Amino acid sequence: MMKMVNEHTQRFIDAIDGGLAVLTAYDQVQLSGDMAAPFLQEGNFWWLMQVTQPGWKVIIDGARRNVVLVRPEIDEIHRIFDGEASDERLLAQSGAHEIILHKDFEKYLARLSNVHSVVRTYVDKTDYGFAHNPAQRELYAVLSRIFTSVQDCGVQLASLRALKDANEIAVMKQAAKLTCAAFADVRDRLSQYAHEYEIEADFTQYFRRHNATHAYEPIVASGANAVTLHYIENNDRLSKNKLVLIDIGARVNGYCADITRTYCINPTKRQRAVHGAVEAAHHRIIELIQPNLTVAEYMHAVDEIMKDALCELGLLEARSDETTYRRYFPHSVSHGLGVDVHDSLGRPRYLQPGMVLTVEPGIYIAEEGIGVRIEDDILVTETGHLNLTAALSTSL
Repeated sequence: MMKMVNEHTQRFIDAIDGGLAVLTAYDQVQLSGDMAAPFLQEGNFWWLMQVTQPGWKVIIDGARRNVVLVRPEIDEIHRIFDGEASDERLLAQSGAHEIILHKDFEKYLARLSNVHSVVRTYVDKTDYGFAHNPAQRELYAVLSRIFTSVQDCGVQLASLRALKDANEIAVMKQAAKLTCAAFADVRDRLSQYAHEYEIEADFTQYFRRHNATHAYEPIVASGANAVTLHYIENNDRLSKNKLVLIDIGARVNGYCADITRTYCINPTKRQRAVHGAVEAAHHRIIELIQPNLTVAEYMHAVDEIMKDALCELGLLEARSDETTYRRYFPHSVSHGLGVDVHDSLGRPRYLQPGMVLTVEPGIYIAEEGIGVRIEDDILVTETGHLNLTAALSTSL
């Protein structure tokens, strides 16, 4: 009897109606010289297969419920330096039925093309402003030579990943709890730090001592640095009279937390006012979240709340002035969270139980050198919502 595939793969097979799909892990890319860049697995591949090594591929034949991993070619030098995972371990963790070698990959696909004229795969075509990992486009070229039609399965994968199961939620709670504990530890010793990098270092130590890593490049932005949304230099001096915005999350067993707090030891009246306006907006926005709330209704309500905050601070006079509004609040209030820190929610029309999203309002006043953001991780439940990071105070 053929063994059962893992739950995520089974859900994917059902979503593609028993068709054929071929997906790839990311390839290792160069950092400098003969050094490889730090590797993070492509989120869809990891979600399906739990394989963390580069270069692998998976063939999912939905009609036969058969899952085949394709082992990449590794030369003897890389095998000695980097090691190589065993078939037994990979089959156990992935739920795949067999492993074939890369040299047999195209011949295997050619045989499948006699049964399947259509194959599904995923290629991230979003323009992020940097070079894409080459693995997906190279696979697409191979599939296009062999099959009559190559179709994108990104929508199905995003929709599946958006709805977290009980196991995923449990791990995300662990990541949230660990991140909250690290923030509390740093907050208690805030007056002892002289530089941004000292705060980053203590988060790094805290995560690694608990077998976790940073989910993304940590942001420790003091004073005017906080106006740069993705400031990651983290090397400036701290001041007791300046705000420090900390945006950091742990990755635990493949799943991310994402928390932001803005602190200050001796805040000015203006700094308190800006922080208070963001904090009040933050809690109002969280209270909006419930199942069946349409995304359009959510975004409209968020805009009204944030315009209230900006008017209160004297930064916005006409609520119809979108240019000024977006000058001080230039980013989205929410994004999905999961395997990727910016997990796709699958472009849903409304919020559904099992979705996890951030709530992160911010106000950035470049002319005053003030940036404030507060962020929590929210699970949509059957009856409303659960703040996974509520244990960490949002206070200044």
